[in-house]
Amino acid sequence: MYKQNPKPNNLIYGIHSVIEAIEAGQLIDKIMVQKGEQSDLLIKLSKLAKANNYYQQQVPKEKLNKLYRGNHQGVIAFTSPIDFQPIDEVISQTFEKGKTPFIVALDGVTDVKNFGAIVRTAHSAGVDAIMIPFKGSAACNEDAIKTSAGALFHIPICKVKLMRNSLKYLQNTGIQVISVTEKTGDSIFSHDYTLPTCLVLGAEDVGISADILKISDKKGALPMLGKVGSLNVSVAAGVTMYEVVKQRL
Repeated sequence: MYKQNPKPNNLIYGIHSVIEAIEAGQLIDKIMVQKGEQSDLLIKLSKLAKANNYYQQQVPKEKLNKLYRGNHQGVIAFTSPIDFQPIDEVISQTFEKGKTPFIVALDGVTDVKNFGAIVRTAHSAGVDAIMIPFKGSAACNEDAIKTSAGALFHIPICKVKLMRNSLKYLQNTGIQVISVTEKTGDSIFSHDYTLPTCLVLGAEDVGISADILKISDKKGALPMLGKVGSLNVSVAAGVTMYEVVKQRL
């Protein structure tokens, strides 16, 4: 079981408070900093955040004011209920255990409930890790935990700076990258998932980004026999993940 924060979905506000939280080893999902603000303390905060691989986002003052009406000093941090795992360590441990890696990468899935549902299914399907980008991913908050039925505490979540680079790393370790997309004539059921595999799923509105589709080893579409052109991403994820399970049984 992975380390839990006793106050999920909590906010930390104020420069000193956020610095102290980082130095104390507090699990942080992301840090919002007011645009245009600059000071020695903010520079210190930025360096600490980078050293600990915390995502920083420049936002308007109005956004911070909506989150907290008091004196936030131009900085608000979101605590994380889970401890993110390095993808390289997870892959090494998986190979060391003699397992065939099974990774799920989410490219632009920002809906918390979809994210939670995917995590729940992934845990049930024996997925070794879920990879998400620092920027443009759903928050690992209380809603995600509830939707995942607690599975977020039982499966490694790996935040990466650049999804494309991390997928290339997986390929270099011998893991095939298969994108679940309607932009192909191949069926998702036509591929061999007994091999080390990373499934990539994209946002519902735009799907998987073009640069990731370009480097994918294979692509696969779910057969759509009705009049609706696509499935909810969590449903598509579930169907595809259990095709992997079926082939590996």
